[in-house]
Amino acid sequence: MNLTAQRGDYRLTFAVLTVGVAAYALLQSLVTPVLPTIEKALGTSQTNVTWVLTAYLLSASVFTPVVGRLGDIYGKKRLFVVALAALAIGSLLAALASSLVVMVIARVIQGVGGGVLPLTFGIIRDEFPKEKVPGAVGMVAALASVGAGLGIVLAGPIVDAFSYHWLFWIPLMMISVAGLAAHLLIPESPVRTAGKINWFTAFLLSGWLVALLLAVSQSPTWGWGSFKVISMLVLAAVVAAAWILVESRSSNPLIDMKMMRVRTIWAANLVALLMGIGMYAALGFIPQFLQTPPEAGYGFGASVTQSGLMMLPNTIGMFLAGLAAGRLSARFESKNLLVVGSVLTAIGYFMVAFLHSAEAVIYLAMAVVGIGFGMAFSAVSNVVVAAVAAEQTGAANGMNTNIRTIGGSLGAAFMASTVTASESASGLPTEAGYTHGFVMLAVAVGLGAVAALFIPAIRRDRTIDREKSENLPLAPTAGRTAGGR
Repeated sequence: MNLTAQRGDYRLTFAVLTVGVAAYALLQSLVTPVLPTIEKALGTSQTNVTWVLTAYLLSASVFTPVVGRLGDIYGKKRLFVVALAALAIGSLLAALASSLVVMVIARVIQGVGGGVLPLTFGIIRDEFPKEKVPGAVGMVAALASVGAGLGIVLAGPIVDAFSYHWLFWIPLMMISVAGLAAHLLIPESPVRTAGKINWFTAFLLSGWLVALLLAVSQSPTWGWGSFKVISMLVLAAVVAAAWILVESRSSNPLIDMKMMRVRTIWAANLVALLMGIGMYAALGFIPQFLQTPPEAGYGFGASVTQSGLMMLPNTIGMFLAGLAAGRLSARFESKNLLVVGSVLTAIGYFMVAFLHSAEAVIYLAMAVVGIGFGMAFSAVSNVVVAAVAAEQTGAANGMNTNIRTIGGSLGAAFMASTVTASESASGLPTEAGYTHGFVMLAVAVGLGAVAALFIPAIRRDRTIDREKSENLPLAPTAGRTAGGR
């Protein structure tokens, strides 16, 4: 008997989910190009205003796996609505903020909404016909990437036409509609995980993530060799070791360490880390590179709006690749799609590093990068969904999304240190700084292709699902993947 046929139209569920994911994705990047505007409006410094980004990353890193796990236990639809409510409250507070402290608090609240993405994957896994799952997961993963890229494009026109406050009012409207529709139209998940949240392990997880991300996000200001950064890194390592030990022995683990030892999962998480380094660092620094006046010896002197338009091919490429990802995964296997996507992204970054003197090359490079990211993010999400039992979907995707966020923080910190390592007489970074930074990003995503080679093909059938639900190692089976059910 087809259970999904009795639970409403999955296409209506998908429409509601995409609105929520789109709003979440926009909030990730809309503020990035206009930080100088927010800095002036709130009367703060360049150093302090970076907390608008850092606070969100810290909060999302902590709450994404927690919310995903809560969804597995108490219902994915219920927690999806809660996550959207947190995004809405945070957006409202940010839109009304008149001080940096209030803005940072608002961004912390928005970070709770980081659970939207893993919960969406879990709902798709539960509600969609099996043959539709790979395409839907691929489209949502691509939409999340497209939304992040689209935020860069839309930020300038929104601020020029209205004010930076509308960077939060517009997502708030989308979130409100999605939250109400989700409450009324999405059925609650029939798949639940027995147990409860181990809040002590959640506290330990929060501790080492906060210490790590605080160290890497503040390293350009404090210095990599400073006592503060070294102390934070040591603290992160000690607390992370304690977390792994306690989590491994817990009867109610937040993250199932047996599941994380499965080759498919750790390889997919390594890919997510490396791709996160490449994506978020690029979103932050390519606009700055394009906005640099030509008098510096590079750059195009573009405005915020113009630099966003130059990055538009990146967004279009991600969207088109996401649309095709489901069919491509079914035909060529998700693993192969992940390798190709990573290689394309690396090629695009090498183009930006060494062939950035003409606008046409920038447009072409952004298109190549966008297609690569669209393929890779869609494929890695399909790999994770296919590799775990249904009741583990939220936790597994939550950790994968979380690791991507951690990669983004690391990439942004490394990129900032590389770009600002040398300055010209005008105080601007030298061209060599940007070249070295883009090469670093190309190498990182290129290593993602190498990591993807460790992912085995996975045959999706009841036997494999039963093995995974019992936390047994997965047996690789050649010839079929998540996309080839």
